[in-house]
Amino acid sequence: MKAKRVIENTKLVDKTRRYSIDEAIDVMKATKKTKFNETVEIAMSLGVDPKKSDQMVRGAATLPNGTGKTVKILVFANGDKAKEAEEAGADFIGEDDIIEKITKGFIDFDLAISTPDLMKKVGKLGKILGVRGLMPNPKVGTVTNDIKKVVSEAKKGRVQFKLDKNGNIHTIVGKISFEKDKLKENILYLLTEVKRAKPQSAKGTYFKSVTLSTTMGVGVPLNTAEINSLK
Repeated sequence: MKAKRVIENTKLVDKTRRYSIDEAIDVMKATKKTKFNETVEIAMSLGVDPKKSDQMVRGAATLPNGTGKTVKILVFANGDKAKEAEEAGADFIGEDDIIEKITKGFIDFDLAISTPDLMKKVGKLGKILGVRGLMPNPKVGTVTNDIKKVVSEAKKGRVQFKLDKNGNIHTIVGKISFEKDKLKENILYLLTEVKRAKPQSAKGTYFKSVTLSTTMGVGVPLNTAEINSLK
């Protein structure tokens, strides 16, 4: 049986219409009834074929106003690069010691970054980190020698996005407590980055559907015509 709050909130969202980003934010703020600061999430269905390797969509975006979330970052590095990671604010830094710790069950971090020279060692953790989406990957910039920059961006609000097997992308864009303009700026920035990652082989409508929601809220469908026209 649905909670009374969920039923009431559902009535406030007209599923037959498509909302502008401004309207969707207003609806989410109006339907917020929980005491904690809910995360704002975005889900999108793209007009690509995830079974085709040349139509994979993935990347990262540093949201201009951050995510509102404290991110725990682990860095596989040594020497000067380990020092860079420390100066940038990484929470866990190491090489063989960190690898051993992870094999014993340690996964208390949100993002893993590695220098290229250590990926041969880090690759052995594929079965542990891969299934959790934590494996460093050069395609999203988490295998890099520019450790300081990537750690700094992650701390500021860097989010990764990746197409799943059903052609969908799901990630976060901030907190419901954010001012409307700042939340909108984050949403627009992410959508622009996803559009920038559109495969050349993808034809037809790119954004098939886009929905905004809060952690405990109902989904608010967006106007995809407006989103597809973004430059």
